Amino acid sequence: MRSIRPSFTARREGSTRRTSPVLAAVALASALVLTATACDSGASVADGAPSASAVDGDGKITIPDDIKDQLKEHGIDLDKWRDGDWKNWDKDDWLREAEDFVNPIIEDLWDPDRMREAEQPDQSVDEGDLSGDQGVTDPTPEPVEAAPVPASYHANVPEAGKVFFDSPEGTMVCSATVVKDPANPGKSNMVWTAGHCVHAGKSGGWYRNIAFVPSYNDAGKSAAELQGVSPEEVAPYGIWWGDWVQTSDQWIEQGGATGGDGAAYDFAVLHVTPEEGSGGKSLEETVGSALPVDFAAPAVPEVDSLTATGYPAAAPFDGQRMYRCQDKPGRLSIAAADPTMYRIGCTMTGGSSGGGWVAAGSDGKPALVSNTSIGPVTAGWLAGPRLGEEAKSVFDAVSGKFAP
Repeated sequence: MRSIRPSFTARREGSTRRTSPVLAAVALASALVLTATACDSGASVADGAPSASAVDGDGKITIPDDIKDQLKEHGIDLDKWRDGDWKNWDKDDWLREAEDFVNPIIEDLWDPDRMREAEQPDQSVDEGDLSGDQGVTDPTPEPVEAAPVPASYHANVPEAGKVFFDSPEGTMVCSATVVKDPANPGKSNMVWTAGHCVHAGKSGGWYRNIAFVPSYNDAGKSAAELQGVSPEEVAPYGIWWGDWVQTSDQWIEQGGATGGDGAAYDFAVLHVTPEEGSGGKSLEETVGSALPVDFAAPAVPEVDSLTATGYPAAAPFDGQRMYRCQDKPGRLSIAAADPTMYRIGCTMTGGSSGGGWVAAGSDGKPALVSNTSIGPVTAGWLAGPRLGEEAKSVFDAVSGKFAP
């Protein structure tokens, strides 16, 4: 039997939902994680975690004072945070380093209207910005028209979904993919996306209220049709909050919103937990599928075809429907010191960032080999990082953290 990860829920003001009487606490070791769930997530309870005495006589969770004190050491007052203090983006209080990641669940924050109105992050480049070519960049590919994925999305691409987060610029959205976890076979809670969908790079720190919604708008309704719908219609497989996330050191140190800085290392791995109980099921079990990640995928000339999937949100798209592009990749070099990237023709725009790129892996079976990172201001192509040793180290670190 796998242990229940100590956790708790930060409530949105006015919420009437009942909190599970399962012990709520925080595991604080080399990292600080603030999340909530009453289900089995696969991580062990930390030594010294509070016992069931943290639950009062009415079955309500109380947060021990020593835990609150440790949160405050990281600049987090839970009561203030859940009541809106997360909106304070003072640079002095913007948590930046990996061990400082904090993402408490705020129930009902991601309602259908807030998800529908989320905007795409800017991660565009001008052709003139690409000045660090190693001499191996292939000609700009011809645009490939993005094709709508038929509804239901779950029947066609069950691993795909949207990542929502809050940034200083407002409520944002990216795309993401459920991936297999070798430490928890068949029971993965891991999601692959872009680094710029979780961290601001060299100009800031971790974004806030990061959550994943698999098969968002599964029926493929228009924005108008999504007005006033129930949460289940936009999130049929639930809302899964990031209880841990890692990206590359290169993205944190070099990443920029425009110009392609850090793009060759623009990837991230989320470990998630459900906002509501999932009956003890993992994310992989809930959606019924997960993709393996191939860190030894063939070199660009050997890849016959790549398929990129996402929810483009910038015009002419509105972010509500899933699209995909299929093309033979070429090479894109941005900085001489960085690995070359995959590049394909595709008219998807911002919002598709982080979406998975699938090809035949080293074993010939479909695998995630990249994710959407950058594209030109005028659209027409997309580029994604090749996943090598740095990506594998990020992946292994998240998998190992939640190993049974």
